[in-house]
Amino acid sequence: MRVPLSWLREYVDLPAGETGRDVQAKLVSAGLEVETVEQLGAGLKGPLVVGQVLTIEELEGFKKPIRFCTVDVGRANGTGEPQNIVCGARNFAVGDKVVVVLPGAELPGGFAISARKTYGKTSEGMICSASELGMSDDHDGIIVLPPEYEVGTDAIELLELVDEVLDIAVTPDRGYCLSMRGVARETATAYELPLRDPALIDVPAPSSHGYPVQVTDPIGCDRFTARTVTGLDPEAHSPIWLERRLQKAGMRPVSLAVDITNYVMLELGQPLHAYDRSRINGTIGVRRAQPGEKLTTLDGTQRVLDAEDLVITDESGPIGLAGVMGGANTEIADATADAETGQVAGTTEVVIEAAHFAPVSVARTARRHKLSSEASRRFERGVDPEATSAAAQRTVDLLVLLAGGTAEVGVTEIIAPSAPHTITLPADHPDKVAGVSYGRETVVRRLQQIGCDVYGADDLTVTVPSWRPDLTDPNDLAEEVIRLEGYENLPSTLPRPPAGRGLTERQRLHRRVGRALAGAGYVEALNYPFIGEEALDQFGLAADDPRRDLVRLVNPLSDAEPALRTTLLPGLLGALRRNAGRGEHDLALFETGLVFRATGHEPAAATLPVDRRPTDEEIAGLNAALPHQPRRVAVVLAGDREQAGWWGKGTPVSWADAVEAGRIVAREAGAELIVRQDQQDPWHPGRCAALLAVVDGEEILVGNAGELHPRVTKALGLAERTCAMEIELDRLEQAGTGGVEAPHVSTFPVATQDVALTVDASVAAADVETALREGAGELLESLRLFDVFTGEQLGEGRKSLAYALRFRAPDRTLTAEEIATSRDAAVSAAANRTGATLRGA
Repeated sequence: MRVPLSWLREYVDLPAGETGRDVQAKLVSAGLEVETVEQLGAGLKGPLVVGQVLTIEELEGFKKPIRFCTVDVGRANGTGEPQNIVCGARNFAVGDKVVVVLPGAELPGGFAISARKTYGKTSEGMICSASELGMSDDHDGIIVLPPEYEVGTDAIELLELVDEVLDIAVTPDRGYCLSMRGVARETATAYELPLRDPALIDVPAPSSHGYPVQVTDPIGCDRFTARTVTGLDPEAHSPIWLERRLQKAGMRPVSLAVDITNYVMLELGQPLHAYDRSRINGTIGVRRAQPGEKLTTLDGTQRVLDAEDLVITDESGPIGLAGVMGGANTEIADATADAETGQVAGTTEVVIEAAHFAPVSVARTARRHKLSSEASRRFERGVDPEATSAAAQRTVDLLVLLAGGTAEVGVTEIIAPSAPHTITLPADHPDKVAGVSYGRETVVRRLQQIGCDVYGADDLTVTVPSWRPDLTDPNDLAEEVIRLEGYENLPSTLPRPPAGRGLTERQRLHRRVGRALAGAGYVEALNYPFIGEEALDQFGLAADDPRRDLVRLVNPLSDAEPALRTTLLPGLLGALRRNAGRGEHDLALFETGLVFRATGHEPAAATLPVDRRPTDEEIAGLNAALPHQPRRVAVVLAGDREQAGWWGKGTPVSWADAVEAGRIVAREAGAELIVRQDQQDPWHPGRCAALLAVVDGEEILVGNAGELHPRVTKALGLAERTCAMEIELDRLEQAGTGGVEAPHVSTFPVATQDVALTVDASVAAADVETALREGAGELLESLRLFDVFTGEQLGEGRKSLAYALRFRAPDRTLTAEEIATSRDAAVSAAANRTGATLRGA
């Protein structure tokens, strides 16, 4: 909404020295978004006067038509002699009144005017167009003034060229500010000044002699006022002050009748429409459109109407889209002169419509037809239904004043019964919301300033004004009190959390895992939790794979990813591919987050109430309707783990790095990870490990790690040998011992013993390791597999596993006998459980 400061002063007596910037600061403090203050006429300097064209000489021999004119500017040039001016415009004639800028003046943009020789003539000034004066973007020709203005009159004051315009971004809940009346009310409140309400005018009572109107849809149209004006002068034009106010407000002058309806809409916020009475066929009606009906709107487009569209009709059919745009077949006709008789024909009788339409109906119609208008913008945000009569009367008064018309006595007014909206509000409710003690007197005063009627002592009964449909509950009223008292006056207080609350163990584990992976060289990459079937197809998942049981979104952000993820890998591998496409090939990424697994037994979610806090049972029912959401950790690796350099060759990533990432996560959970060979999509069948942990004495699968299948890397456009690991953090937490405690560091020496065991090729190294640990007892500090060997000397189907065992006691130096006993016990346990034998024995 563009608000000229000169127009605003008609309704509020602002201090004489108050500037647009000052008003902006006040309105911003009151909660309005005043984006800019435009300085009209900045840099403009006279003399700029009214002149009358005396003679016109057409100059020949130039590429475009050029005219040499003499213009009477009175005593403005100091001599009283006519001014010689060269001009290229063609839209004026001898005797016309024009706007002339004389030498020594300066136009907006720093354009200095001086006498100069051009086209063989000396031009002493310039005849101005609207664009040259910053009035509009109209380049069609120069300004031709009405004949009543005297030669030599100051055109700067006449055309109101110097002004300040506030550009306000009106939010949807403040539709009343799409009018001078609404902004003036806010300004008066901000300055604590009285308001001259332009809607407070005398309005005649309804009568049966008005133009016939029938409303068959009182829900879509609860108020309709019709007035008729006859005897209009078709040659009457909008006066300069009216055109200038429309231009400053961002609207283009069209014709007198249309300009008046637009002016009243800007003034009062009530959209209006003027029909040519001679083009209306019978009674005006308001109803829903019939499917297939057509209407040609004022923009010249024929529209096929929907059954939900609210339309204005006469006996011939639809003549307008209610609250959006009128029809072309009843528009005000332009004045035309008969070539033979010279008589001027045009609209001489108009019917004024001022109605109130349902905001939702207008909004849907405007969006359905992709037809946004100044009227629909206001109806969508809420228009004062009590202003229809005043707006119609104001329009009639201006038509009578400016077009010489006569207002018919009949007044049509159809009103659907409705009661004013009242809200019960504890007087201290704004205090509780803001945390500030305002007191009852301040609350009542502020509510009265916005137009509310307030009664009561401790509990206030507030009747909301008709122009504020956004005020529906006590919190809305509290917001009004707070904003008028000043948001900047609210104290800044930090919330005080209750003592004894901190991170949960689950949160601590989540953070420890992230820090550990980052310390191991991984970079965290957060991805959207959405997935599509295509990603699962690229993984080669079987049709019955539980990861294909997707939770689908009702309103997805992308049709390509309409569901919630069941695995973290698609997002991470997508990030890996994007980085590789930008030249980064040595990558190690990780992500921690939730996946969503539907069980198929979730009950339907109930709709929670909005007028109270949900009960514990309702919240529990809502939680029960959610899918299972385990927390997972995943890593992906590609390229070289160690770069090549002068120190030697680089080391490419391998499945072992992915397995080690799983061990890093398990250590942070205090869990012992068991690694076994596995076959699981999307991993390579020969380079895939199952990651298991012991929960309640039972081994359970917690994740997988290894190298991705070549088919998957090709489908995703990834580098060969790309590796990945995904593990479920919640299950690891169940298997773990909680937070990792710092170990006791012994000061006594360590004893290292290496053992090489021969086992069947089918025996898992993890089973041999478990047997060695249990057999070695408490003196075993650590155990590491450092070699795996197969060969003819071992025999077919056999392999050798070499382990380094470290023994240490916390309180003494171990003897050779103790070390040998522990080592032999470990080998004996491995032999009994796995059939292992000492290599070379």
